[in-house]
Amino acid sequence: MSLSSRPMTDLPIPDLPVPDWQTISQIPIHESAEAFQAISLSPKIRTWPAYFKMGIAHTMPECYIREGVYQRLLEATRYLPDHLTLVVLDGWRPFKVQQFLYETFLALLSEAQPDWDEAQRIAQARQLVSPPSIDPKAPSPHVTGGSIDVTLMDADGCLLNMGTLFDEASPLAFSAAFEGRDDLTATQQEARDHRRLLYHAMRQAGFTNLPTEWWHYDYGNQMWAWHRLEAGEINAESAQAHYGVSHPHTLEYMWRSQLGLPH
Repeated sequence: MSLSSRPMTDLPIPDLPVPDWQTISQIPIHESAEAFQAISLSPKIRTWPAYFKMGIAHTMPECYIREGVYQRLLEATRYLPDHLTLVVLDGWRPFKVQQFLYETFLALLSEAQPDWDEAQRIAQARQLVSPPSIDPKAPSPHVTGGSIDVTLMDADGCLLNMGTLFDEASPLAFSAAFEGRDDLTATQQEARDHRRLLYHAMRQAGFTNLPTEWWHYDYGNQMWAWHRLEAGEINAESAQAHYGVSHPHTLEYMWRSQLGLPH
């Protein structure tokens, strides 16, 4: 993908298909064994580990992503106006955190929509949170280190208006929710332009976007491969992921490796 000479705020976000999870789970993973990068070490990117700040159990005060994701995130910063900074809200996610988020939202949907059957609740939940999985063939996107949740900040440290809050369960959270409309308020127009800046900077750096979440981007995992396949950037034969289930190396992990013990 290459940007035109037009300002990014003039380029609409396309209305992309909702993920086909069955097809995504069948995309082969050829694990690269790429290491993790702590994003807070970057002088160009800010971190605000949202779930840790919320006090959710098993979260960490750091955002980790694969090194390849980190390099592309740095590239994305170069496409943004100088006064704006990327803020990472979440990256690699422990399985227990994924499980908590999914089960909590599913339970709330059961309470809010008692007439829905299980299939309806699961379909709705998947627009916001993937089911927890460490299946080597079909892991949740965030447990691979290839998914990242991001927003934008101005030079004063204020988060930009993006139209909804992070993780808001609303149709307005869809990336293209403000596209193709003539009835937008000034505040919504501002949010639309901010989303466009984020979207095109991230896409130019090689990421794909989850269309139900303006903040969620992928690189190297099955979700990323599926979106590229849908966009015609690759064919079915070359569709594969680089990142499967993994985690940042802990001290115990290192010692186990050095002592020849199973992980």
